[in-house]
Amino acid sequence: MPILARHRWLYPIDWRELSVSIRFRRAGGRCETCGRPHGREVLHFGDGLWWDEDARTWRCGKGKRHRRLPPPHSTIQPMRRTRVFLSTCHLDHDPQNNAPGNLAALCQRCHLLHDAPEHRRRRAVTVRARRALGDLFEGPYG
Repeated sequence: MPILARHRWLYPIDWRELSVSIRFRRAGGRCETCGRPHGREVLHFGDGLWWDEDARTWRCGKGKRHRRLPPPHSTIQPMRRTRVFLSTCHLDHDPQNNAPGNLAALCQRCHLLHDAPEHRRRRAVTVRARRALGDLFEGPYG
């Protein structure tokens, strides 16, 4: 995910190289939570269960093998196909803390799940700020 221009100053000047190092050297081009491979399309059901073509098995959202389903060519359940892109995630949501233990290579799904509580918190702050601004200029809401 691209960094917003207003937040770019929070990141170090060598962020690109650091991100590549985390995603491809340390994580080996796979999500560190679920194991999805970068740049490839995976079949999935949308609930975290996905087909690992390399291991020829289904995996859950935590990357563990799931043995109860047949291979995708023999199942009649509707599946989705998604291209996986890895991004480097700050585990404590602080872009200035670039310690290796604070960074993780995550796919889109795992990154959104990790950031969901922070997104809800920020949304609540934004809503309160807009409401306060509305009260300031237009009077209290009805």
